[in-house]
Formats: sequence, structure tokens, C-alpha cells
Amino acid sequence: MITTLAVLKWLHIIAMVYWLGGEWGVFHTSRFIVDRKLSMDERRRHLSTAYIIDIPARTGIILLMPIGLHMGHFWGVQPYGGVSLAVMWVLTAAWLGLCWAAFYFRETDRGIRLTKIDEKVRYVLIPLIIGAALASLLGFGPFNAGAGQKWFSIKLGLFGCLLIIGLILRFIMREWTEMFRILAEGPNQTVEDKLEKSIRLGHTMAYIYWVGIATVGFFGATKFM
Repeated sequence: MITTLAVLKWLHIIAMVYWLGGEWGVFHTSRFIVDRKLSMDERRRHLSTAYIIDIPARTGIILLMPIGLHMGHFWGVQPYGGVSLAVMWVLTAAWLGLCWAAFYFRETDRGIRLTKIDEKVRYVLIPLIIGAALASLLGFGPFNAGAGQKWFSIKLGLFGCLLIIGLILRFIMREWTEMFRILAEGPNQTVEDKLEKSIRLGHTMAYIYWVGIATVGFFGATKFM
């Protein structure tokens, strides 16, 4: 029989694949965004492509946590089920809707405002996730972290740290949109230099991101510790 846990595992794998694949796609597309040899129209097309590639990755990131917490309940490392899980999924749906709305309106003032709200959600979640993971590893809950159970809190803590890097990358992509609106008015050396600087930072963060994603996947697959 196909169990709920099996379906959740399948969704978790898909979310991880889109997360990793999307970040890889944006990484390579970004090279053309800063290429001054290209026309502005072509560079804008690459920027649009980067956003289209990125939205499945953003979706995967948002879905990974609730899927993981739901599976954790089946494995006995996450004690909150029932109403708690239902509320979690409702909040996840709202956050996902916000993320997609920000993507849809991405080149407008409304899109930038929605993106900033999306970022603020992460301001709340990141300390909560990392704090809960550390507290659990120290034996204070909320998750079970006995013998053979620590992997869950370690994985969750690493995920929270990766959200910090993801937030930096969100800042960079929002900055791209704002800078391209200035470049549309005409050549601007200062903005071009700032754009290239942001791309270099983004590429450095991406390397750390990929190692972190692989590490999270390792703990999830092996349940080591």
C-alpha cells in the first residue's frame, strides 16, 4: 500500500531536487545578467529567466520544512500532530501564496513590497528554527533528541542556517530588479559596478549553499546520530 509517509518522502525528494536544481540554474544565468557586452533587452530576458528558474526553488524551500516536520511526526521525533500539523500547512499555503504573488508582480513596486514581506517571514522563522533545533539538542525540546534521534534537530538547524544564505540571495535578486529599473533609464557605471559586486557575492554564497544542501540531504537519508 502507498502510505502517507511514502508520499511525503516522495514530495520531500522533489522539493530538494527543485531547490538544488533551481539554484544551479540561477547561478549560471546570472553570468549573462552582468555581461555588459549584451544589450539591455537581452540582459533583462536573462533576468526574467533567472526568476522563472528560481521560483520552483523557492517553492521547494518553503515546502521542505512542513514536509519534514510532518514526516518527523511519523518517525516519533516531532511530537506535534493533529491540529498542529493542520495549522502548519495552512500557514505554509499562505506563505507560498505570498511567494508566488511576489514572483508574479516581480518587476513592479507591488512585487518589491511583497518580496520584502516574504523576507520578513524569514526573519521570524530563521531564529525559531535554529533556536528550536539547538534547544532540542540540549534536551529542552520541542523535538525529541534521544539516542538515534539527534539527526532530525541537526538537519533542521542546518536548514535554518541555509535559510540565512537563501535570504542573502533573495536580497541580491531583489537588488537586481531595482538596479535594472535604473539601468533602463540609461548607462550608469556606478550601478553596473554594484551589480557585478552583488553577483560575485551571490556566487560565493551559492557554493556554500550547495555544500549545505548536500549535508542536509545526508542527515535526512542516513539519519546519522
